[in-house]
Amino acid sequence: QVHFVESGGGLVQPGASLKLSCAASDTNFSGYGTVWYRQTPGTQREWVATITGSGGTKYADSVKGRFTVSRDNAKATMYLQMSALKPEDTAVYYCMTTMDWELQRESSGQGTQVTVSS
Repeated sequence: QVHFVESGGGLVQPGASLKLSCAASDTNFSGYGTVWYRQTPGTQREWVATITGSGGTKYADSVKGRFTVSRDNAKATMYLQMSALKPEDTAVYYCMTTMDWELQRESSGQGTQVTVSS
């Protein structure tokens, strides 16, 4: 299983922007797709976005038009640019490979907390 380290979370007001990073331990980063998902206590994981190794993207309807996923294969890092944040975006954000997501594996990282509150 590829290991990831998420960072960039914080406390922001509604309407603000935030950029998350997800650094992979694998040098073959360009060879697989990766996903962002989020989770709040007591709820199921919610898929947020997917980006393929070649840069194709998909988004959950709840974030479409507000979030942008990207990746830098040379740095083995994926990003999530979040704009127009809403209180319902509050969650711990995680990343993993597309395969691990489809296999419903547990995250290898600690996630990064995003709190949207006035």
